Amino acid sequence: MSEIDNHPHGVFCWSELCTHDWKDGKAFYTSLFDWGHDDQPIGENIYYTMLQKQAEDIAAMYEMPKEQISAGIPSHWLAYIAVDNVDDCALKAKELGAEVIAGPHDVMNAGRMLMLKDPVGATVALWQGNEHKGCKRLGELNTPYWHELATRDSRVSRDFYCALLGWESEIKPMEGMDYILFLVDGQPIAGMLEMTSEWPDDTPAHWMIYFAVESCDVIVSKAANLGGQVCVPATDIPDVGRFSVICDPQGAVFSVIESVMGDV
Repeated sequence: MSEIDNHPHGVFCWSELCTHDWKDGKAFYTSLFDWGHDDQPIGENIYYTMLQKQAEDIAAMYEMPKEQISAGIPSHWLAYIAVDNVDDCALKAKELGAEVIAGPHDVMNAGRMLMLKDPVGATVALWQGNEHKGCKRLGELNTPYWHELATRDSRVSRDFYCALLGWESEIKPMEGMDYILFLVDGQPIAGMLEMTSEWPDDTPAHWMIYFAVESCDVIVSKAANLGGQVCVPATDIPDVGRFSVICDPQGAVFSVIESVMGDV
């Protein structure tokens, strides 16, 4: 496989929405973030849609199979991490206590992927790019900006990802808690917090995707007008920015952030 222009090993590189309603989900996100779209047929009246900014792929979406909807699986976003060798990572992940859900397998000529559930129960995917590196406009407005793991056991989660991907970790004290930063080559690429008793008992460990926006308040209002539910209202994080957690009309949860750090 070619490694030309691929994202560096350990960096989040792709975001994918699996939704109960492809048509309405596409309308919601393209309106919310002013995204374009490229619908690629993958079956009879079934599409894998590339969500685009200025005609370049930045994320994707597809409709969940009916049997999964019937089984009660909610609409959800899935985050992908770039790796140099997905097969080696699959073996290592299993040795470290993860459950392999799918793969490793080729996605036509685009690349090779693996989906796994980490030892604490959060689902994430790994991507070894070939003809498709993943997101082509990382670090810009209206594209994936930050990824955050909410876990029931921060020690186990930290040890797993650092061992699997070579991440470094750093404790950043915040209001009422220690926030864990994950770093690649000294640069923060993701964060982690431990869920407290204030979180509902049935909330599983999960990776949250944050999209960078110019105005958190404007996006929150727009999302509500489009039928989304505001789970956490626009809230300031000192020295970081203003964020909100939103549930789309089909039930998938994501976050938006208006950064004050001058990096978007």
